[in-house]
Amino acid sequence: MNPKISIITPNYNGAAYLEETIQSVLNQDYENLEYIIIDGGSTDGSVDIIKKYESRLAYWVSEPDAGLYHAIQKGFEKSTGDIMAWINSDDKYHPGAFSIVTELFCQFPQIEWLQGIPTVYDEKGRTVLVDNLRSWCKADVYSGNYQWIQQESTFWRRSLWEKAGSTLDTRLRYAADFELWLRFFRHAELYSIKSLLSGFRFRSANQISMDHHNEYIQEVLDSIKNEVDLLPTEFKIKLQDIHQFNERLKAIKNRLTRSLYFRKNHKRIEQYKAELFQYPAKIGFDRVTQRFYLHE
Repeated sequence: MNPKISIITPNYNGAAYLEETIQSVLNQDYENLEYIIIDGGSTDGSVDIIKKYESRLAYWVSEPDAGLYHAIQKGFEKSTGDIMAWINSDDKYHPGAFSIVTELFCQFPQIEWLQGIPTVYDEKGRTVLVDNLRSWCKADVYSGNYQWIQQESTFWRRSLWEKAGSTLDTRLRYAADFELWLRFFRHAELYSIKSLLSGFRFRSANQISMDHHNEYIQEVLDSIKNEVDLLPTEFKIKLQDIHQFNERLKAIKNRLTRSLYFRKNHKRIEQYKAELFQYPAKIGFDRVTQRFYLHE
């Protein structure tokens, strides 16, 4: 039996896209799936959609709650899976995502959380943007290079969730996902995979993360500051140097000047990162063996 995957979908009056989200989960045809939907008391037909699929759900409820992250937390408290994630009710998974995720977690015990290539859907559900894959080092995040760990494409082991406190910070209205990533970084490296796992849907209106972007950024910056404040002074000094390096690079408009500045300072900055926090090994795929592998 493959490890159990627990997926939570929070929803409030999201009937326009909810069924597409549900189908993206159930159509994975993953036999050991625990799918939980937490509805906040919708009045737009969402409950009728949920009832249509309730025989394939591990649990669902429709009742008032204290917002998005409170709903997600309620779902995780009901969950029992070895692998965890959440998908909002206007986003969706790419086909085969769960198979790839479980294969990686089973094959590589050192991987405690991972993300795929960030992708974006439009309102019609078409994949309209595929972002670049990047390797993540928490020194980058701490020093201001934090854009973005895509929540929809991120999966983790329950053991990591437990080490990080088994909770979302529901005091945050917008960036509790990012605050969770910071706590994950205390315990494990984030691995990246060159696969399409999930995506975020761009909507033209009524989207919290877009309509409150400035508030989201402020919560992100506050969370980073709180995390960095916990570090030893020698780490903070080197992180500040990394931050200044990144800001200086962005400010230099002349390509030649930027290249010279990069070559002069890059070795020192990479040494700081190596001293502070390592990048994880990269994940590749072998066409002959049809298996994933790790390489430095």
